[in-house]
Amino acid sequence: MNFTLKIMGTASAMPISDRNPSAQVLSVHGRLFLIDCGEGTQQQLRRHKLSFLKIEAVFLSHLHGDHVFGIFGLLSTMAMLGRTQELHIYAPRAFGDVLRFFLSAFGDGIAYEIIHHPLEMQAPEVVHTSRYVEVRAFPLRHKIECYGFRFDELVPKRRPANEPFRTRSYAYCSDTMPFPELAQWVKGVDVLYHESTYPAEMADKAAARFHSTSLQAAECARDAGVGRLLLGHYSSRVRDLSVYAREAQAVFPDTVAADDGDTFDF
Repeated sequence: MNFTLKIMGTASAMPISDRNPSAQVLSVHGRLFLIDCGEGTQQQLRRHKLSFLKIEAVFLSHLHGDHVFGIFGLLSTMAMLGRTQELHIYAPRAFGDVLRFFLSAFGDGIAYEIIHHPLEMQAPEVVHTSRYVEVRAFPLRHKIECYGFRFDELVPKRRPANEPFRTRSYAYCSDTMPFPELAQWVKGVDVLYHESTYPAEMADKAAARFHSTSLQAAECARDAGVGRLLLGHYSSRVRDLSVYAREAQAVFPDTVAADDGDTFDF
């Protein structure tokens, strides 16, 4: 009964040679959930031998290109692979217009149903429930409408009698500037992914662009009492990830500067 996170991309708006834009795959009991889908996600899925057809749902945080440019090619490839299962996409309401345009221009070969669930909330709400996981979306604070996601494992209905079962949880927060409510919304998760576009010395730039520093991400993790903090969404100006890790670890020791291709088992 796995609960495994695969990091597909850790770059921010500008992709570089060894980092792809934002994308992650969370595998829960063999079911795959794609979180953001920057350019190059298809190649990363192939590289790490993750099945396109096992993706049950897609969660898109916001409509900046480094988080969504990969979704349209992926939808086409799923059709070419013979997908028949419906695909659920959770994304801001404005994604519906973009999706309709894409399907009108390039959707002739897409026979499976694509269901867009518009996100529009001011506080955490359950948006997806399946056999093994419940997903909540919550608003973040960015230049445009943006959402984070919390995945909480559900206790399997079929398991040996009286066998204890520890549920696992994961929260994804990208892109956002710090705000007080966030720590409460991700409170107690096993693993928190929090964007850290800039190191602390660039805090003014982070605030101006509605992003966070590694230090601010660590403060959120500490205040939320999470088990582990993963950093990501790094500026292309900073190539040495240890800069981010050192700053965050001073506040929250169990911090990892995530890199493309990393795998985390919960």
